[in-house]
Amino acid sequence: KFSDHEERLSGSDREEDEDDVEAALKKEVGQIRASTEQKLRRFQSVESGANNVVFIRTQGIEPENLVHHILKDMHTTKKKKTRVILRMLPISGTCKAFMEDMKKYTETFFEPWFKAPNKGTFQIVYKARNNSHMSREEVIKELAGIVGSLNPENKVDLNNPQYTVVVEIIKTVCCLSVVRDYVLFRKYNLQEVVKSNKEDTQQNPSSVTEEQNSKVVKPETEEEKSSKEVKQENK
Repeated sequence: KFSDHEERLSGSDREEDEDDVEAALKKEVGQIRASTEQKLRRFQSVESGANNVVFIRTQGIEPENLVHHILKDMHTTKKKKTRVILRMLPISGTCKAFMEDMKKYTETFFEPWFKAPNKGTFQIVYKARNNSHMSREEVIKELAGIVGSLNPENKVDLNNPQYTVVVEIIKTVCCLSVVRDYVLFRKYNLQEVVKSNKEDTQQNPSSVTEEQNSKVVKPETEEEKSSKEVKQENK
């Protein structure tokens, strides 16, 4: 038989053990919850592997719609809302930065915009960082060919296209997106899109003004040459 004192001690030990188990369970639940919340965060920073480039991973948000909404608001209000961000580009898909991988991937990736009956005018803009094995001309030529094969009515327009295919290559990763209003929103430049038309005119004087200020030089006729020679002799 246990004495009352021994029973009290054993009961105390059991309570401590239960407390330890409860604390451990709470800790484990907290870790699981924190991990889940991290995975479900709407915005998460990801290392890009290139200087001055930041990736923000989105959860449950279409990057094209988000960035277009931000730029549309800034273009309408002309309110500058950032001092450090130069451009904001949505990235809808990625693949390996090798020509065969890009061709295979874009055949499916381009379908929502360019596969018949869908169609539109387009241009392709290309930029590579920390990568020297890709050829800009080859990439643009191949991707333009794929867009044309999806629907022959897709036409290139370098002035004001409906869609702009953005190709951003960083090291061995190709980042792709198809955006709207690329020209209207100044190549998705957050610093430029808030400027008024008046500011643009002041910074980029028209070619007409330059032509008006320039002198037109005409070839001299034989009579003018003779007259000039006579005047020089008289002098």
